[in-house]
Amino acid sequence: MTVLGILHPGSMGAAVAAQARRSGAEVLWCADGRSAESTQRAERYGLSAVAELSEMTDRADIILSLCPPAAAEAVARSVAALSYSGTYVDGNAVSPSTMARIKRILELSGATVVDGSVIGSPPSASKSPRLYLSGPDEALPRVAELFAGSAVQTRSLAGGVGQASALKLSYSSYQKASRVLAAVSYALAADYGVEEELLDIAHGRASSYLTETAYIPKVAERSWRWGPEMSEVADALRAVGLPAELAEASASVMGRWGGLRDSRMSVPQALEHLREARGD
Repeated sequence: MTVLGILHPGSMGAAVAAQARRSGAEVLWCADGRSAESTQRAERYGLSAVAELSEMTDRADIILSLCPPAAAEAVARSVAALSYSGTYVDGNAVSPSTMARIKRILELSGATVVDGSVIGSPPSASKSPRLYLSGPDEALPRVAELFAGSAVQTRSLAGGVGQASALKLSYSSYQKASRVLAAVSYALAADYGVEEELLDIAHGRASSYLTETAYIPKVAERSWRWGPEMSEVADALRAVGLPAELAEASASVMGRWGGLRDSRMSVPQALEHLREARGD
């Protein structure tokens, strides 16, 4: 039986890791320092708790890291410090250059490193995200087998470590930035009382994030994670000589929402957080 370790069981990580149980894998998670919400998710998905990270690195054949991108390198270092020599899959939204650093960190401990990226919503009865994988040819099938017959669709990419990360950020650079632009558009329209007219214009177009106003609070609630991801997008753009200003600006806008993690708010409330303090 393959043993998979998940770092850490957030809403995406727990749901993805749980899909591996369908192939007969045991899924471990480390309870040390995690929140009550993480414990509840892990228990709901049937994950097996270990008290310390060292127990996971001793037992796991494969470790999957799905954490906020700003923490990806620190998580990799914590695993490398325990001389982990199995297969380490970094599934985080990081730039190819960040992924190269993570690869070097883990290879020093003897680990085999696979670059991964999840595109889509957490897997469920109705949703099937894709897990893209790139890296050593011999390692990719072992990871893919974990999710055979599950709601997670694996896709292998040629070209080695960095390819999966590049694909993720290519998608993120549009998908997340466009939602931020829609929010800023509505914040401006609301200041002049023309938001209903803006929505009417957007509905006349074939497709536009401007029609999805209910999503704006969700963007605000997720910006604590999406903001650092857009900084990674900017890093990836600069590395190949492309302009990074839009990604940097999106990260800056999301910074105004950075303290709203897990908040529940209306569209007007989310838009108000975009405004600088004013004296009026």
